[in-house]
Amino acid sequence: MADPVLIRFTQDGRRVEVIDGWVCLAGVREADQLVPLPEHPNRQAIAREVPGATHVAGRLPLTHAEAAIALGALCAAQRQFDASPAGIAQRIRKAVWAKVAAEGVE
Repeated sequence: MADPVLIRFTQDGRRVEVIDGWVCLAGVREADQLVPLPEHPNRQAIAREVPGATHVAGRLPLTHAEAAIALGALCAAQRQFDASPAGIAQRIRKAVWAKVAAEGVE
């Protein structure tokens, strides 16, 4: 288990950080990947409310610099192989999601 990587503090003082391959808000998991703002379904509202946002992690808009920190920490976490049942289940879940996304849902 790697140390948490701080991305920033929210306006109300909560920590946004990467913990064990997850972007977390106050220690609670938000997302395991970042979505570039142009690909987000609610991009116009996010861009209007957070002008510097380039990526989104769950409910968290991130600037370019914050996204770079988060991506680096997420990539480092992915390089560590987790052979636990939870790690295996996570990899299977990601593979199923990728397959469904590639085939499209009707």
